[in-house]
Formats: sequence, C-alpha cells, structure tokens
Amino acid sequence: MMNVDKLYAAVAEKGVVCVGLDTDFSYLPADFTDSTKTKAENIVAFNKRIVEATKDVAGCYKVQIAYYESLGIEGMVAYKQTLDYLRANKLVTIADIKRGDIAKTAELYAQGHFAGDFEADFVTLAPYMGMDSITPYLPYCKDNGKGVFVLVRTSNGGAKDFEYEKLQDGRHVYDLVGDKLNTLGKEYMGENGYSSIGMVIGGTHIEEAAEIRAKYKDNFFLIPGYGAQGGTAKDIAQYLINGNGGVVNSSRAVLLAYKKQEGTAFDEAARNECINMRDAIKAECAALNK
Repeated sequence: MMNVDKLYAAVAEKGVVCVGLDTDFSYLPADFTDSTKTKAENIVAFNKRIVEATKDVAGCYKVQIAYYESLGIEGMVAYKQTLDYLRANKLVTIADIKRGDIAKTAELYAQGHFAGDFEADFVTLAPYMGMDSITPYLPYCKDNGKGVFVLVRTSNGGAKDFEYEKLQDGRHVYDLVGDKLNTLGKEYMGENGYSSIGMVIGGTHIEEAAEIRAKYKDNFFLIPGYGAQGGTAKDIAQYLINGNGGVVNSSRAVLLAYKKQEGTAFDEAARNECINMRDAIKAECAALNK
C-alpha cells in the first residue's frame, strides 16, 4: 500500500490532526525533566508520552528536524528514536526537512530520509531550484510507496514576497508550482484518488481556498497555520474534501496545551487539544457539506 493511502485511512479513522513534534527542551514541564538525562533524552521521553496520549486521535505526526539538529549528535539520535517509536506504533510519519537541492545531493537526501536511520513515510521539499530538486525522490515514491509534500502556498507572512508574485499569464508563482506538481502527481496515484505528490498549502490565506482545492483535488494537502497563526476551523474545512484529503499541523498548541489547562498533565492536555481541534474541524466540514 502506498503511504498516501495509509494517510488517507488514518485520517478517515482518527481525524485530520497532524501532531507536530517540533519539540524544544523549553517546552517540557519542569517537573517532568530528569536531571540525570540529557536534553535529547528528556525530549524523547516527552515525545513518547505525547504520542501515547494522542495516537488514537491524530492522523499522523510531523517531526521537524531543526529542533533535533540544534542539539548536535545527541539531538539526531533523539530524532531517530522519535521516528523509530512512531514507526513501531505503525503511525504515519512526515519528516519536515524542507530539502531543496539538486542532482547527487538530492539523491543522497532522499536516501537518507527514505531509508536507513532517518526513514520516514513522507518528507517536505522546497521546489524553487526547479523540478530536478524533486525528481530524485520519485523512485522511492514509485518503488517504496513513499510520499512528498512540496511547498506551494505557505502560511507565513513572507509567502507574499515570492509565492504571490504574478506571472505574465496572470497566474501566481504558487499556481505555477501547484500546476506542475499536479501534472507530475498523476503518475503516482494511490487507491483512494490521491497522489503521493502532496502539497503544503497554508491555512491562513483563505481567499483562494475553494479555487486551490478544486484545482488540486488529486493532491493531499499538509496544512499549516491553524490556531496561533490565524487559521480557523472554518478556514481549514475549505481545504478538505469531505473531511479528508489533508492533514492540519499543530505543534506548539499541542505540546504546550498543558499551560492553558491548569492542573492537567501535559500528555492529557495534548490529547484534549487534539480532540478539540479534530472535532472543531469536523463540525465545520459537516456544515460546509450540507
């Protein structure tokens, strides 16, 4: 089975929440940390508790590599151990690595993150060096069922610096990227009607939501921007198709939920946040599809 089909099934069963394990040591409750362990070891212990508490209410997990790279060798061991734990629990994993290089370098990135110690089900890619920054990952999509999420229209304010620039034919730059990915993706279709070539579509700019979803109905979306960045459940629902076809990332809101739920253990608070987020988006999807 292709990983995009596993992701579709996970969303259908457990909901659209993608828990972002973008875990900074400062996020850990003071009474949880063990002074006999390194920062990296404490982070792994924290991650495991978050996963155990949310694995039946989250569709997938995204692990942002920068939080682990910043801790050096020990951090990369923690990154591997986190991915290993997710895979041991048969959970869908997205390695948020945002690679964007070409040629042999890209081949080695693909090998490093689709096989071996850092293997994940999906990786995130930046396309602005061209399509040859994506093609080295495609053999893994074809032969091993892997998938990619490529930056198309992101949730940050700086998205308008380049992505929204207009071309001579009236399209935006993000339209050009999306159109090329959509065409490429038709060669990597899964059983549920979605391609292994997914798109990162930010949930904070909703003016084009209906148009983007209609144009790229074959592409699964990774949707950042919910909550703190301004994306609401009503906004997010417009990027989904009958409550599927995308996952909605939430990192700090889940990891730090305990700070807003006084007296609640951090893992229980994370679970509550996932359920609230899942149910809010599900309700808006139902209202949209009436």
